Amino acid sequence: MSNNSLAMQMHIEPCVRPYIGRQVTVLMACLAVSSASAQPFPHKPLRMIVPSSPGGGSDIMGRFLAQKLAEQMGQQVIVENRPGASSVIGTDAAAKSAPDGYTLVIPPAAVSVNPSIFAKMPFDALRDLAAISQVAESANVLAAHPALPVRTIKDLIALAKAKPGTLSAASPGISGTPHMAAELFKLMTATDFLIIVYKGSGPGSIALMSGEVPLQFSTPPSSLPYVRAGRMRALGVTTKTRVPSMPDIPTIAESGVPGYEATQWFGLFTAGGTPTAIVERLAQETARAVRSSDLKERMSAEGLQPVGSTPAEFSAYLRAEMAKWAKVVKAANIKPQL
Repeated sequence: MSNNSLAMQMHIEPCVRPYIGRQVTVLMACLAVSSASAQPFPHKPLRMIVPSSPGGGSDIMGRFLAQKLAEQMGQQVIVENRPGASSVIGTDAAAKSAPDGYTLVIPPAAVSVNPSIFAKMPFDALRDLAAISQVAESANVLAAHPALPVRTIKDLIALAKAKPGTLSAASPGISGTPHMAAELFKLMTATDFLIIVYKGSGPGSIALMSGEVPLQFSTPPSSLPYVRAGRMRALGVTTKTRVPSMPDIPTIAESGVPGYEATQWFGLFTAGGTPTAIVERLAQETARAVRSSDLKERMSAEGLQPVGSTPAEFSAYLRAEMAKWAKVVKAANIKPQL
């Protein structure tokens, strides 16, 4: 498709209306808007909001993707960190931006959990965001302190049932998938242990290694370096299948909890109402980026696996994730957060 054809599809002229009797300045303004809008997308720099602090999973993935999109599309992609409220603040800023595709946001899977956790949300993810593509997915790792007398998931389940309520697990935040992974594990194994919320995966890892807590559900970048150093023991990963970058760690599903899955993922969105042709173009560029050999290599080093789904596929996946975690939140009797 030519750039001119794409531009025509992306633009519905808002100024084609009767203007007889209006001042000439109004007509000139309409012509100026038409001229600017007819330019091929993108004709100016894009902004990518990362709704977390620098160094987190969304930040790492966002910067990888921004650099690659800039190379492919010939426009700068400026990364802006806007952390807070489990990614709600930054994602809300994107939801309220102009629906022109120039503001992107790359939240983690918490975007599918937050509607069930928070009593009030400033936006509706299905209505106010346009799903572009699921960018990548990652396992969460269930790790134990080396002194805990368990080496497998079955060992852990047996210990938790023998001593109900005595074990505890670190969580980086109540609406993140590591926390939800712990809640789902409790429900599916009929075990009872305390989930302690820390201010991020880093403090949770420190708590585990110091012996403050015996267990932790966390992302691979937060735990694998310590697992390899012998300061944690990895019991299982939360994905449906084993992770290529850590093939020796079994899945929780294959270790005695069939059907268990709690995937961490990152997705790209823009404001709801953005023209379909722009969303499709961004999805195509995203899929091309995450499947490139250099970006795949960088993602693999962080325990991430590329996805690059279509807008329709990602939208359907988001709906399914929201429904799944709503059931878990209800079953776990998690109280709404203010």
